[in-house]
Amino acid sequence: MKLSTRARYGLRALIDMGLYCDKEAVSIQSIAGRQNISESYLEQLMAKLKKAGLVESTRGALGGYRFGRPVEEISVGDILRVLEGSLEAVDCPGNGSDGSCDGADLCVAKYVWKRINDSIIAAVDTLMLSELIEESRKIQEKAKTSG
Repeated sequence: MKLSTRARYGLRALIDMGLYCDKEAVSIQSIAGRQNISESYLEQLMAKLKKAGLVESTRGALGGYRFGRPVEEISVGDILRVLEGSLEAVDCPGNGSDGSCDGADLCVAKYVWKRINDSIIAAVDTLMLSELIEESRKIQEKAKTSG
């Protein structure tokens, strides 16, 4: 499975937002500048994240984006599903309940695909945005003290 720039940039933007939104909403311009992402592309990503309730926006001079729910409750899987859709590496009809695979009864490869898909889902659903934000803070602090 290969993630698109939507997923990579969206995750980077939300981590950045988590680092800077403690006191006030974070503007698209500030995130785009720090992360070197096009403002128009970032606006598209934020619109998807807003529609899913992961972020909220405020208009005006002090406007910008905030999280729609606590970062401790937002998994990487939540973010990736909004930006990418399905997270399955292999779409195997033998693992579906619709019976659309004629050879499913004799196929053992479907167990491989199921296990891979289950592993990906378990990994992204147990990794929380709050953990990534905290890890990013540690890296930034380390860089400040050593540089």
